[in-house]
Amino acid sequence: MFAPNQYQLVDFGDARKLERFGPYLIDRPCPASEGLRKADPDLWKSAAARYERTSAAGASTERGRWTKQPDLPAEWPLSHGAFELNLKLTPFGHVGVFAEQAASWDWITKQAARAARPLRVLNLFAYTGGSTLAAAAAGCEVTHVDAAKNVVAWARSNAERSGLKDAPVRWIAEDAPRFVAREVRRGNTYDAVILDPPSYGHGPKGEVWKVSNGLFPLLKACGQLTKSQRAFILLSCHSPGFGPAELEALLADAIFGHCQGGVVARPLSLVAADGSDLPCGAVARWPGA
Repeated sequence: MFAPNQYQLVDFGDARKLERFGPYLIDRPCPASEGLRKADPDLWKSAAARYERTSAAGASTERGRWTKQPDLPAEWPLSHGAFELNLKLTPFGHVGVFAEQAASWDWITKQAARAARPLRVLNLFAYTGGSTLAAAAAGCEVTHVDAAKNVVAWARSNAERSGLKDAPVRWIAEDAPRFVAREVRRGNTYDAVILDPPSYGHGPKGEVWKVSNGLFPLLKACGQLTKSQRAFILLSCHSPGFGPAELEALLADAIFGHCQGGVVARPLSLVAADGSDLPCGAVARWPGA
């Protein structure tokens, strides 16, 4: 988990969330908190930036605008364990990190420490590289795949600022299913796969991704890539209809051919300052420990 001085979910409600990233409070939309009341409305007045959508939530061309205070820098650092992420405001309302993933980064580090040798890890839909950096800092050889060239460049700069510039990481801007299919055809193998797919997306060549029909065949292909030397599989999802039970069954069936195999799933959430939980999706992993 993040150290308290690095990240905190301060409050949520009225379809929004208030988070502290380092010293800065950020106010953003949050559909999971719709219909809930804010615990402390006065705190929100101190936000350094507030994001408002100008298009429908979930739209493929979703955009919005930020209102920010003059003292908010264009970029600022956020640390977790052995690595550091560079944060900045994006047109999509993101800042460069999904804080609920910190527990998964800790789990990746744990799995790598258990291995008798450096693991070959494939990270799909890899975003700004939190999971990549966790694995690389733990001694793994990582293939980092994301469809957006600018996001891959962002992840690579995060590696450099984390002292991992020379770590064995391949940085690849490509459609994840297309890359995996090619790796299967080539007979390449990995010890572990990490994936955090979006509900919808587009590859660099216009490939359309829908989690509802693309996730299962992608997981089947990931099973082929790891069948000879599987160390771990980590799947997280934030899409409606993909809760812990669904992810557990999907991952077990795709990888092992039945709803067993030791896959464990649980909700992803963040705990606010008042102790209340904010749902943030689900995660399924193998092995469960």
